Formats: sequence, structure tokens, C-alpha cells
Amino acid sequence: MSTPPPPPYYRLHTDHFAQASNRPAYYSSMREHYGPVAPVEIVPGILGWLVVSYEAAQEVLLDKESFKKDPTDWAAQLPADHPVLGMLGPRPNPLFTDGAQHARYRRVISDALASVEPHHLRDTVRVVADHLINQFVDDGTCDLIRQFARPLPSYLFNRLFGQPDEKAPRLVSSLAGLMEGVGAEVVAATREFEGYMGGLLASKKAQPGPDLATAMMQHPARLNDGELQHHFVLTVAAGQEPTTNLLGNSLLEYFVDDDIYTEVVNGTLDVMPLINRVLATRPPMANYGAHYARRPVTFHGRQLVPGVPILMSYEAAAQDPAVLGTGAHMAWSLGPHTCPASSMATTITTIALTQLIHRLPDLQLSVPANEIRNRPGPYHHALEALPARFTPVTAATRSEPPWPSNPYTTAPQADPAREATPASWQTWLPTACPAGHTGP
Repeated sequence: MSTPPPPPYYRLHTDHFAQASNRPAYYSSMREHYGPVAPVEIVPGILGWLVVSYEAAQEVLLDKESFKKDPTDWAAQLPADHPVLGMLGPRPNPLFTDGAQHARYRRVISDALASVEPHHLRDTVRVVADHLINQFVDDGTCDLIRQFARPLPSYLFNRLFGQPDEKAPRLVSSLAGLMEGVGAEVVAATREFEGYMGGLLASKKAQPGPDLATAMMQHPARLNDGELQHHFVLTVAAGQEPTTNLLGNSLLEYFVDDDIYTEVVNGTLDVMPLINRVLATRPPMANYGAHYARRPVTFHGRQLVPGVPILMSYEAAAQDPAVLGTGAHMAWSLGPHTCPASSMATTITTIALTQLIHRLPDLQLSVPANEIRNRPGPYHHALEALPARFTPVTAATRSEPPWPSNPYTTAPQADPAREATPASWQTWLPTACPAGHTGP
């Protein structure tokens, strides 16, 4: 492991910073030279602060009087098409707003997500996971990022938003460009992603259904078209990249940690200890949650002024010597902007991992662990690839069948004459017991 460049050159956008073996040295160097808050270059030419202590991160996330989420003042200093605005620019959604406006926006997303019945979600994840596993199950080798962890959330959220599977690859490519692209690549990816969401809004206006898009459109908050589109953008983006990274990082931990491996495959297939370990050591969104000082403030010895982004290092906070080894983490953030989909993300990851290990129990890395690389990008902790091998499965395997009443399942054997589901998500209920019971 080489040492990081000397301060103040903590460049979060470099490949050197991205690699897992280098990150602890960066965070340690930041604490040594600057304490809890260190100067960083987020993307080329864009400077900011990175909070690298657990205590300091708590203070920022909970202090609504001194810090805000709205980046409008900062963004006004930049060209309207600056690439950094793809991830940090102002949006009419809960991630970039404060106070009453934030509460209104957050309620729309929280209510829509709460409307997804847990058994519907679990079943849809199993169906999507099986679909993806079936594409490589008889090969004996696979790239678990490209063939499983990356496409799974795109297929899943496409279905939850009432979109066909063939549109899922557009989500993968556009979001990857947003997260790790540079210059014109980010601008093009932003346009592609927002264009996709605009098309989704138009299609749901024409044909509402039992899906997340319709739930947001019918919400009592009555969002306008611009607000709806940006709520779609946030929900899908937050569901895609972080879920991909949580899946990929959990699989890597499963492969390299013998104790975790034994605990998972000892017959219980309990993957929660594995997921909790990853949330505390390599959270999927490592450095994000930008805040801005409302007024000049002295914070842990640093002079913070309005108009400069202050990123939360959820990764460094969990590695803070003050909490290291306790399992404490901030992977879901904290305070009013705590992730509203943490339960859903945990369910998706749990079911997907369990299904994969159940189907391919002898899955293992096909390259040395020290050859696994991260994708560059200032915000995430994301694997570039995860090559694996296993015993090919040539016979058909039986997986758990979908619930007959699941509105997301598009099984080919479905009866086309079955009565259509009502368009309103809130009024939808199964017409019969999904287990098949007809009463006494």
C-alpha cells in the first residue's frame, strides 16, 4: 500500500483514493493533519470539506440551525452545466431541501415506499434474482457485479415503477455515468437519466397502475410534474447504486472472511451479520450527504463559510478510532435526512444474497482477493468487478414460487383473462388468499 499524497491534496475523485487498501490511510492522514474536518477536492476544480469523525458527523447531521441541505447558493457560483451538479446540484426532492418543504417531499417518498407490501417486495426480489442467476447458472463462472449486483436493482425498481424489463439497462448506464463519469460524460448521463424519468412520468399519466410512480402521482401532497420527475429520479438513483454496492461489498466480505462465510453457510443462511459488517466497514455511499453552513461558523477548529459543500464521510466515521470495533455506523445517515428506504434496502439485499447462495452454495472468488478493484468516484465504495466460480448447475432447480397475487410478477403462465388490478395503488388489495386457502 502506498501512502496518500500530502495535504491538502485529498482528491476524492482519483483512482488511488478509490482502492479499498488506500482509503484507511487517507482517512488517518486527514485526522492527523486536520482533525475531524479535512479539505478535499471532490471532483477536479471543486473544493469542499469532508467530515471524518463520528462525533462531528453527528453534530452536522443533527444541527439544523447551523447547517442546511439546500445547495442553491453554492450551485449559483457554477455554470449551469457543470458536471458536479449531476450529484450535488439543487433538486425539488427531499435530499436537497430543508424544513417544511423537506417534510412535504419526504412524506411522498415514505408513503409510496410504505405502500409496497413486504411479501410483494420479497417475492419480486426472488423472481428477479432467479432470472439473473438463470443466465449464468450453467456456465460455472460469472462476474457478480455485471451479471447480478448491478442489474438486480435496475430490474427490480423498473418493475416497482411499472416499467418493462427491457428498459432496465438504460438505468445502469446512466447512473454509472453520474457516479463516476467526468466532464461531458456526467452531463450526458444526467440528461439520459432525467429523460428516462420524464418518459416514465408521461407513460404513468397515460396508464396509471399499482406501482410507485402512480403512488407518488396520487399522493395528497399533489406534486407538480417537475417535482414528480425529480422524486422518481431520487427514488430510482437511491435504489440502484447503493443497493448494487451493498450487494457487491457484502459478497466480497462473504468470500474473504472465513468466520462470516462459516456463519452464513452453517445451515441458517442468515446474512444479516454479513450485511451489518459491510454497513460498518465499507458502506455503499462512502462520502456524500452534502451540507452547507448557514452562516460563518467555527467547527472543530475549521472556519466554515456558506457556499462550500461539507460532505459526510460515512465510511470514515465508522472507522473513527472512537467507535471502531463497536459496530456503530452511519451508512443510512442520521437525523431528518436518514434514509427512508433502509428497511427496503436491507430486505432487497438479504433476499438477493440468500437466493444466490441457496442456488450456488459453492460460489467462490476466481481471482486473488487483492486483485479486486473499486470503481473510481468520490461518493461511493463500489466494486469494478467480482469474478467468481462455482459448480455449473445443469438440472433445473426449484426456487420459491411467486405469490399469485403479486402485482409486479409478470409470469408467462399468468391468466390474461384475470381481472385487472385497480389503477390506484392505495385501493389495491388481493382478491384471494395468496396461499390458496378458500375458507373453512
